Amino acid sequence: MQAYTGFAYVYDEYMDNIPYEEWCEYLVERLKEQGVTPDMEIADLGCGTGTVTQLLDKAGYSCVGIDNAPDMLTIAAEKLYESGQEIVYSLQDMRDFELPYEVDAMVSIADSMNYITSKEDITSVFECVKKGLKPGGVFIFDLKTIHFFRDVLAENTYAENRDDSAFIWDNYYDEETRNNEYDLAVFIKNEDESFIRYEENHFQHGFYMEEVLEAAETAGLEVEAVYDAFTTDAPKEDSERLYYILRRRCAARSNS
Repeated sequence: MQAYTGFAYVYDEYMDNIPYEEWCEYLVERLKEQGVTPDMEIADLGCGTGTVTQLLDKAGYSCVGIDNAPDMLTIAAEKLYESGQEIVYSLQDMRDFELPYEVDAMVSIADSMNYITSKEDITSVFECVKKGLKPGGVFIFDLKTIHFFRDVLAENTYAENRDDSAFIWDNYYDEETRNNEYDLAVFIKNEDESFIRYEENHFQHGFYMEEVLEAAETAGLEVEAVYDAFTTDAPKEDSERLYYILRRRCAARSNS
């Protein structure tokens, strides 16, 4: 089953508890610290319905959004008609994407990178990122931790019922693969008061920090920092989300 089909159309409704504006403020602070200022060009990987992409655009950045879920990008494009913003969206897989020009930075937050489920695939993401960044450009992304999947989320069921939709979300964590499986049932009301049921199956992966850093090095990216999410503190054993900051080496510093 493909992820983010039926759920795409109620995704923003059920994500209204996520403080996206605060998350974006933190992201912009990290970008500015790395020399990426408003008016520069950014690619948002795994942009979904474009919420973060739109916030970055409002902050002054020139943005392109990349996602492999057509229905999510349809919603993102529809939101532009309401906002009047000019953002380019592209249907591509972050493991194998190309940009028409190099950008100053790339970002990927709100768990998008956790949908990459192997070290080989995350290396492929980093290789594409390197190709698409200007020399000295940065990639900032977050990853939920193994601790979060294993000790917080695993084996829990979440459900919510609203006027026009409802969902049931079951979680199963596999210690061996470090994959968290999400079984999602979404119910969306029709005009005749009946409901359509959509079923989706999602997998997210828990990476060891060392794996991520080794994959970045293999792809030719330098590690600038790793933070406990929404702070500038070092990662902790009970960190639930980490922020990584990588940089494409400048020509003067390397021949790669």
